[in-house]
Amino acid sequence: MARLRKRDVVQAWAGSFDGILHKDIGGVNARLAAECNTHGRGFLAPFGSINPKLPDWREDVRRCANDYRMPGIRLHPNYHGYDLKDPVFAEVLQLAGASGQIVQLVVAMEDIRTQHPLMRVPPVDLGPLAQVVKDQPSTRVHLLNWWPALRGERIRPLADAGEVYFDLAMLEGIEGVARMTEQVPPERILFGSNFPLFYFEAALLKVQESGLPEVQKKLLFEENARRILPPKAV
Repeated sequence: MARLRKRDVVQAWAGSFDGILHKDIGGVNARLAAECNTHGRGFLAPFGSINPKLPDWREDVRRCANDYRMPGIRLHPNYHGYDLKDPVFAEVLQLAGASGQIVQLVVAMEDIRTQHPLMRVPPVDLGPLAQVVKDQPSTRVHLLNWWPALRGERIRPLADAGEVYFDLAMLEGIEGVARMTEQVPPERILFGSNFPLFYFEAALLKVQESGLPEVQKKLLFEENARRILPPKAV
């Protein structure tokens, strides 16, 4: 938190690494809410993990929305054993949309090239996502770590399908942010760092070297995120 405040961050959307592999998701989210409330109230906005392949996951969604007042939930389909064609994914989006929550879909946790050959977790296949989003027009879907699983011509159809937003954490290449604004509206891009797994400053430099006008940088850094937050968010 001290590192983020030093870089003028006013709010960080926080999840829990425990949500990837633990089976007691209720306990994971309770601890996340308590940590954010105790150490970062008003600064850390918790996003609870949901595993729709575990029993009573709908109750986990309800607790995140009503008990912990979380602005959204976070999904890891590739770690939790389902794909986006599974009807349960559409049900998660429907429940979250009904409560006004953002759905963060984590496409990858790390570049597959860095993973051990016996322990690889491929990125989420985003092929079915556009149709699912079209069927859930009120749900805001925030893609995390989507690059390099999604590139070029595949980006725009997702942006056109509905309320889909893209973060910058894994985006690579010179002027990558500027080139991205040519593929999707700047209003659909949210600053993301994947900190503390990645260096926060790396994401910051991506925007600084983009050459974008200050008004667009402000959209990416803050205004887009504020716009999609639920009115009663932490």
